[in-house]
Amino acid sequence: MASRGVIFKSCTCDIDGRPGRRRNRTCSRLTERGHGSWQFDCRVRDIRGRSTQVRRSGFPSQAAATRARDGVLDQSLERFTGQRWTVERWLRYWLTTRTSIRPTTLRVYTQHVEQYLIPHLGKLRLADVTVRHLTAMFTELAKQTTRTGEPLAPATLHRICATLRGALNAAIRNDLITDNPARRIELPGRPRPHAVVWTPERVQQWRQHGTRDKVAVWTAEHLATFLDRVAADRLYALWWLIALRGLRRGEAAGLRWCDVDLQHGTAIIVQQITCTGRRTYVGPPKSTASRRVIALDRHTVQALRDHANRQRLERTAAGRHWHDTGYVFTRPDGRPLHPDYLTYRFHRLCQTAELPPVRLHDLRHGAASLAHQAGTDLKTIQDQLGHASIVLTADTYTSVLPDSQRRAAAATAELVLTAARAVRKQIKKRRNEYGDHGARSATLGAPERPANRETAGHGASPRPARPKKRKSGNSTQRATIVHIGRTGHAKPQVNERAARDSNPEPTD
Repeated sequence: MASRGVIFKSCTCDIDGRPGRRRNRTCSRLTERGHGSWQFDCRVRDIRGRSTQVRRSGFPSQAAATRARDGVLDQSLERFTGQRWTVERWLRYWLTTRTSIRPTTLRVYTQHVEQYLIPHLGKLRLADVTVRHLTAMFTELAKQTTRTGEPLAPATLHRICATLRGALNAAIRNDLITDNPARRIELPGRPRPHAVVWTPERVQQWRQHGTRDKVAVWTAEHLATFLDRVAADRLYALWWLIALRGLRRGEAAGLRWCDVDLQHGTAIIVQQITCTGRRTYVGPPKSTASRRVIALDRHTVQALRDHANRQRLERTAAGRHWHDTGYVFTRPDGRPLHPDYLTYRFHRLCQTAELPPVRLHDLRHGAASLAHQAGTDLKTIQDQLGHASIVLTADTYTSVLPDSQRRAAAATAELVLTAARAVRKQIKKRRNEYGDHGARSATLGAPERPANRETAGHGASPRPARPKKRKSGNSTQRATIVHIGRTGHAKPQVNERAARDSNPEPTD
């Protein structure tokens, strides 16, 4: 039938002996048995409803070609799409379906697809991708370098794998494939960055050699110095809020006056400003746990009141050019701040203050560490930072500051010294009561041994007396065995064998 395509016989004979020009279906020898092969040509729709031509050849008989064509036409649209679409086509289609994610996340997905996945896997059929292909791809990616000449970090490889795994999971949900090989890929470990504290030794090492850790936090003295140097900055309240309450830069940029209650000292984090290049987007916080209420101390409230007064003066100076956006931290004309500007501005202020370098996000680490040092429990710190898991708060965002380490070391040493004093006191007491043997028992932790076995207490069962040997001539005879009953009286019993030996019976 026309709707099910056509089946025909063709060959590859050259026309007039000229290579490259085939007779195909016009060869006069096609009627000969064994000359040429059978093939079919049909059209099948994919999951997008678009018609795709399918042509296959090389079948030895018309029946074989018919069975192959029917197998193609009878399979589902999803399975046909998985066998016909390339990885490149599916990845680009998958990106168009990601409409509910943040623009920044979509940008990262697009970068992974265009820069890493398509160049290595784009030509493969979606249903043909195996673990071997993915292993070869990540081996090659591990050899690539960034714009700064450094190899791709293990965390970057894991994010690329996560993007591919998400795309293949979507293919499984659409019945295009049945297995996700990206789940079985073994990648190098990605250690979670742990913030270190800028101790005097680390500061000296940085000033002499320029070496620094990737994630570092200031001490309370460093932070106090920074806040004192930037007291005249128009965004002083923002630096204070991030450093002491641990807001993300997008959360601070997206904070509105309607979300702040200075009278009761609270602020609600309900949105943030993110950016992709020059464009900014206003959206919900990073996660559900990031929607939170933070407490504001009186110093923070006063800093925000001073900032509100400064903003009113800027509004008056701007006049009709003022943009009434309602944000707490704005440009001089009232427009919201770009998150990247905050990062740039903070970096310049750190250089001016001549302090050890930290990232703007490291102020968030420092806020958790300072709160922990002040005696705040981890659950409260987790709520303050907006983490879904307390493990992340404990492992990543809480650095033990030097003062806390010294207090912990002193407390541990005091615990051991107290135990040692108690042991020495016990040894001295037992030496006075029992002499050197009691002192050794106290040292080794052995229980106190009674001086008299008969007064050992109720329930003690002293060992029976060992029989004595006595010599009579050349023979050795055993004495009577003494048994001591529960009443403590000795009950002599005669050893029958010894009695027979000593008084033999008369023989006939």
